Amino acid sequence: MDPQQPLPRRTAWAAVARCVLTSTALLARGRVHLPDGEVGRRIRFADGTTSRVYRDTVLDRPPPADPCGLVVEFRLRAVRGARAHRLFRAESLLNTPLFVGFPGYVSKLWLAADELGVYRGLYEWDGAARAEAYARALWRVLALVSVPGSIGYRVLPGLRRADLLAGPGRGGGGEWWRPVAAA
Repeated sequence: MDPQQPLPRRTAWAAVARCVLTSTALLARGRVHLPDGEVGRRIRFADGTTSRVYRDTVLDRPPPADPCGLVVEFRLRAVRGARAHRLFRAESLLNTPLFVGFPGYVSKLWLAADELGVYRGLYEWDGAARAEAYARALWRVLALVSVPGSIGYRVLPGLRRADLLAGPGRGGGGEWWRPVAAA
């Protein structure tokens, strides 16, 4: 696989603009939901870090024909202290239109900063190519607020969100993206 990189600026921002328009319609039709069943769940990753789910965003749509997991990581720039992180988590709801309208979006678990200050998003998509396109467009948005070099993603074809959370993860190593336990 080629090294991860963002989409070209024009391509990424055009995709984000289309997404915002689609998201507006989805939100207006009541197709975006924030269930609370996963909120508070703690997820441990193969790298030894632990994150807590602080939001779940699900799109009302048919089940994916080609399920794909996606895990994204980033570290915020200039957000320090518990209060600043609480504010970020609250305001991050406003970012919903930046992803729910992307083609293939199914759901997202929002994971609070772990012990190293890394935030994660754990997604389900319909189609690996769509997940990859989203992650590469999202990179441009995250680059505005993230520590340089802290953005990464992992596309996991064939996996539903429930599969990712079922743990323990398969394989070895200390992969930042691999959930190994959830409680």
